Amino acid sequence: MPPETIYKTIHQYSKFPISERDMRKLEEIAEDYCKVKNYVYARYGGIGGLGKIYPGYTAQNEMTKSGFRAQLGLPSVYFYLAVFEALGDIKGQWSRTKAKLLKLVGGNENFTAEEKHYLRFLLKVGNLFEAALRQKPPILPEKIRKQYEDLAGVVDTDKLNRYLCRQVRKHHASSHADAMDGFSISERAYRYGTCGKDDGIYISTKENRKRIFVALTDKNQYKCQLHVRLKSKEAGIEIDVPVSVAVHSHEDYTNSVGVAMGVFLMLTTDSGHVYGEKLGDYQTKYAEWIREQQASYHRNQNANPGRKKYESKKRRYEEQLHSYINHELNRFFQTEKPMVIYMVKLPYGQRGGLNRKINNGISLWQRGYIRERLKIKCREQSVEFKEVLGKDISRECSRCSAMGRRENGLFICEACGLQIEEKINTARNSLKRGKAGRIIH
Repeated sequence: MPPETIYKTIHQYSKFPISERDMRKLEEIAEDYCKVKNYVYARYGGIGGLGKIYPGYTAQNEMTKSGFRAQLGLPSVYFYLAVFEALGDIKGQWSRTKAKLLKLVGGNENFTAEEKHYLRFLLKVGNLFEAALRQKPPILPEKIRKQYEDLAGVVDTDKLNRYLCRQVRKHHASSHADAMDGFSISERAYRYGTCGKDDGIYISTKENRKRIFVALTDKNQYKCQLHVRLKSKEAGIEIDVPVSVAVHSHEDYTNSVGVAMGVFLMLTTDSGHVYGEKLGDYQTKYAEWIREQQASYHRNQNANPGRKKYESKKRRYEEQLHSYINHELNRFFQTEKPMVIYMVKLPYGQRGGLNRKINNGISLWQRGYIRERLKIKCREQSVEFKEVLGKDISRECSRCSAMGRRENGLFICEACGLQIEEKINTARNSLKRGKAGRIIH
């Protein structure tokens, strides 16, 4: 039996600034790609498109006959990817709308159990849902028709169908693409190769049998659908590559570990182990450089200073920081051997504060990146990741559960006399709450 796999995204970057002429060719593809998506959104994003987006062949055939591709002069390798990407977005939007309606139906105390059952049945059967919204009789297989007739015979279907229409008009949002900064690309539209001494990628343009070469910072080559992001201000590109990764299972990963995340110390465990001790140094250095560059830019703004070197060095700082984070996360897994990890769900970042220097450093805190990388690595290593309720978790004593105080990095409990590092106390509370089932589902 083949091992279970998951997908993660890795990135490739252009090595040198792309010429203005070549960048314009890529921008033309991105602009047309966006136009195709918006055309599909407008044509199939509403109720009338429901019968054509599943599985999507009807919409594809209609788009082929529309002549829109010839009007734009966009190669088919880009045109149909844009169509399918837009159809996927529309399906996702309808799924979110149905989930919202199911929640509303379940919470509506004015409906009887039979009425709720009928509405849920409509939302789960595609043909019924479309027929109710379009106020037309449904076309159903015999088995489902019998179920529908049994449900419809005991409720006011007209009233419930009108309710469903009102809620769809209220909650269903139409998709729209504003950004023209990228496009997907299939294997037929690119190839990796060498030009001169540089390794890179050849990308098809709107011109017949014409490709442009973009030197890349690495020599890796892939055979899959890619997504090209244009960095026009930097005269460069970023390529997103979905990579299949085998999931590993470890017999010796048997521990339950509570962790606390910090700005200066990345992860602290309930046993007192610390990973990412230098995170604060990396972030402070990065924040100070950002402040200096911003001040210099504002001082010389009238001279129209360029931003290419700034963006390039900023990316190097972030890559260095992310490399350190991933190295420390790998060390965490190898040392702690966790079967399950409990971590407090972090609140959203807040603006404001007394110290502008501290605010700048906090704003560059990579907590979102750390959390996502931790979750990805948990999936790769077959480790459970659970977030626990965070109310008062740093003020609660991990020994006696009384409320204590924090002072100079220590947690002090006057009820039982516990004095311990603040992050260790929080990590122990995370473990304690996780084992007690106080987790966020």
